[in-house]
Amino acid sequence: MKLLVTGGAGFIGTNFIRYWLKNHPQDKVINLDKLTYAGDRRNLADLESASSYCFVKGDIGDPKLVEKLMEKVDVVVNFAAESHVDRSIENPEVFLKTNILGTFNLLEAALKNKIKRFHHVSTDEVYGELPLESEEKFNEATKFAPHSPYSASKAGSDHLVLSYYYTYGLPVTITNCSNNYGAYQYPEKFIPRMITNLLEDKKIPIYGDGKYVRDWLYVEDHARAIEAVLLDGQPGQTYCVGGLTKDVSNLELAKMILKIMGKNEDFLEFVADLAGHDRRYAVDWGKIKRELCWQPKETIESGLEKTVSWYCRNKSWWQEKKKEAEEFYQKLAVKKI
Repeated sequence: MKLLVTGGAGFIGTNFIRYWLKNHPQDKVINLDKLTYAGDRRNLADLESASSYCFVKGDIGDPKLVEKLMEKVDVVVNFAAESHVDRSIENPEVFLKTNILGTFNLLEAALKNKIKRFHHVSTDEVYGELPLESEEKFNEATKFAPHSPYSASKAGSDHLVLSYYYTYGLPVTITNCSNNYGAYQYPEKFIPRMITNLLEDKKIPIYGDGKYVRDWLYVEDHARAIEAVLLDGQPGQTYCVGGLTKDVSNLELAKMILKIMGKNEDFLEFVADLAGHDRRYAVDWGKIKRELCWQPKETIESGLEKTVSWYCRNKSWWQEKKKEAEEFYQKLAVKKI
């Protein structure tokens, strides 16, 4: 089988390609990535000499390139997206161009080339937020209620993908995943930012009251979920993918990381809230468990142990990236003042 993976030099795409080629060595993967700030070709440098892997620098906004790459491809897995809420508040336009118009280009090319499966990777943020003290969870029937330009652009792309199934019969599937964490995640995101701050003996920022809740999904578990959908998922279906069975607040998560890294709570620093952040996400992944026999292997504790270990061993990967990430947060803080 030959796969076109878009955004494969980013965090989740990198982990997916590594997982797929390890478990499906007979397959071939074309990795199309624009190499924006969060993409790094070096993530997969050890695969460059393999006949099963090919990297192409390019933009899903380029319809001619996309159509050419899809010739003789069996499956498309679309990770390509702008994906940071705070950056979407600063510059919504690029999110609309990539996440909606870029997805449109992929769908058109997939239709012309009679792709056997088009899989679209999305987020639980399209569903909005849940009450902090409730036991509600998002599921496939939850109505969309996005609150940020990022989640609105992903909601739009989800609708567009499904429309190509209902209108043109394109065999599409969608996964709406919760917050991922693990190796190769750009250090602007919550978990790697905490870990790398502590590795530099800096405090870790806790926004607002620290009670924000996210459903944390270890990235390799996410790769396994996409594998299950590609192999056995039904066209036209959406599958919610989460990693937890109980709520964990940001403050609780920070304390777990402090414990793993042998730091005390003096390293916690409560800071002013940022706009556009939802209070609580929680995902009911019962459908993918029932229908495709998938469930996460990692607990939050074991996943964090593996993640901390990776960042400790790969300082050369994240140190330069962290400078850019912290400059971005400093600009946000200045604008807020």
